[in-house]
Amino acid sequence: MSYWIIFGGIMLVSMIVQWRFKSKFKKYSETPLSSGMTGRDVAEKMLHDHGIYDVQIISAQGQLSDHYNPANGTVNLSPEVYSGRSVAAAAVAAHECGHAVQHAKAYSWLQFRSAMVPIVSVASNLVTWVLMIGVLMMAFSGNPYVLAIGVAALAITTLFSFVTLPVEFDASRRALAWLDNKGITHSTVEHDGAKDALWWAAMTYVVAALSSLVTLLYYASMLLGRRD
Repeated sequence: MSYWIIFGGIMLVSMIVQWRFKSKFKKYSETPLSSGMTGRDVAEKMLHDHGIYDVQIISAQGQLSDHYNPANGTVNLSPEVYSGRSVAAAAVAAHECGHAVQHAKAYSWLQFRSAMVPIVSVASNLVTWVLMIGVLMMAFSGNPYVLAIGVAALAITTLFSFVTLPVEFDASRRALAWLDNKGITHSTVEHDGAKDALWWAAMTYVVAALSSLVTLLYYASMLLGRRD
């Protein structure tokens, strides 16, 4: 019962954080950037200022679909960010370029995260079904091995969620510092807006990591309790 209370609480917090982030993004999407630069302009300038010329900036379909893809060297910006001339567009574009800078500078947490991607991809595809089958096998036959595999897979995806946190926070730190140093968010309103938008974006990753951790502890306690 305590697990479901905690899990329900985290789900509620997650919904609130997601709503807050979307509302903040909408608010700062309506706050014009005094420089008049588009998200694409901001991304291109940040990359070039860091000596990065081999990363392509492209417009990706979907809302809030912005991401950096190290595999093909692209910064993918959603249409509202790519063409937007707002504080939100500048903040998001600079954040994604922050990941490109991390890649160029061999940032250790990003390297660790990238190294985990192949195994995490396998684990995330298996974890739901393996856990379900493992719970059923323990209930009807007392065999804990399949559940143990599921818990191990879930532990990998949970670790990945926590490794993602320093990567995201560092990308935002780099983005905000560059935006300020180059005078792109030179007013207090623009700086605070960019910082606020990126903070709430980071909080979505924090909540996701905590949710994964609670789920891991639940299944791990089930496995260890049965073994005892």
